[in-house]
Amino acid sequence: MPHQRHDSIFRKILVGYDGSKYSEHAVSVALNLAHCCDAKLLVFAVARPPEPATRVELEAMIDDAREHFEEGFKHIQERAKEADVQIETAIVVGHPTEQIIHRAETENVDLVVLGHRGVSRFGVFKIGSTSDKVVRHAHCPVMIVR
Repeated sequence: MPHQRHDSIFRKILVGYDGSKYSEHAVSVALNLAHCCDAKLLVFAVARPPEPATRVELEAMIDDAREHFEEGFKHIQERAKEADVQIETAIVVGHPTEQIIHRAETENVDLVVLGHRGVSRFGVFKIGSTSDKVVRHAHCPVMIVR
């Protein structure tokens, strides 16, 4: 009998991405879950601006972050295509915890997946504290990947 997919509780999954090995592992887990659940995957990067920052410094940081993340997104998009997973990518500027929680709510995300730790040349996700705060404040389940 052919495998039939049932309505999944995870229709849309948001995964935090910062380019670190921890976030790469979180992306792999999220891709597998999205494939198994026939869910859409949102790969979400947050660039935290330096404080205080001049307009020129901020624009340069955003350009660097966009270039950094877009390169990683290309690889993830290829993997998603191979796994037959519908994917969307997004880069925003702001406070990681607030942006993740806000995006999860506005996109009606059913699950947030984050790496246990994150290290990026942009200081994007300080995952230890970010994941703790997201777990406490998100409207949906949060999976922390080790």
